[in-house]
Amino acid sequence: QLPTGLYKKVLVILHDSILPYMNEPTLMIDFLTVAYGIGGAISLLALNGLFILIHQHNLEYPDFYKKLYNLLDPSIYHVKYRARFFHLTDLFLSSSHLPAYLVAAFIKRLSRLALTAPPEALLMIIPFICNLFRRHPACKVLVHRPNGPQDMSEDPYIMEEEEPSESRALQSSLWEIQSLQNHYHPDVAKAAAVLNQSLSEMEDDISGLLELSAYELFDKEVKKKAIDVPLEFEQVRGLFGKKNDIFAEHFTLD
Repeated sequence: QLPTGLYKKVLVILHDSILPYMNEPTLMIDFLTVAYGIGGAISLLALNGLFILIHQHNLEYPDFYKKLYNLLDPSIYHVKYRARFFHLTDLFLSSSHLPAYLVAAFIKRLSRLALTAPPEALLMIIPFICNLFRRHPACKVLVHRPNGPQDMSEDPYIMEEEEPSESRALQSSLWEIQSLQNHYHPDVAKAAAVLNQSLSEMEDDISGLLELSAYELFDKEVKKKAIDVPLEFEQVRGLFGKKNDIFAEHFTLD
């Protein structure tokens, strides 16, 4: 049993400062699989080491995608290690051999969680979802279903289901992204509107968006050149500006 702080410190450096220098990196299988099962930030940090063991040392992990799917919760768009997590998730979902129901479940869960995500996370996750559609055309049924569910009450998708194959994602539609087309941030609304058109074959490069922060987003908006908009208005008279208001007889703005 390791303290949480020590767990995190070890897992952060494990993939590049420990595993490459071990004669038998497979000795870390038990440690990493246990860490991956703990949940929260520790599971996110264990992904890097697991990826190396799966990719380079032929580790077979039958429930890997199920656990990855269950790591997706509302906090995933706010955590410190968000960029690292989505970089690895992008790699894990890059194979064209993954079944459509699995990818659809990830798309649907990410979209549902996006309804409460901050703008800087949305500007990353919408291109991320578009890339998944490009890799897995069978999932486009989620977009091209005009008579599908229009809100959460009609949606057959089961958000609480831990098993992706039982979530009924392929029977649903992507009404969440349609809702984001009315987002208060114009860049988010513009990004979400891309799904109304045919997607290009070239994938979007999301590497520059993974670490986008609220500060950078705000700074970009502040530096935009303001456009003077002519306004026509009636001069305010009285306390509340209403015509024939009784307050106008007793209060003035002088």
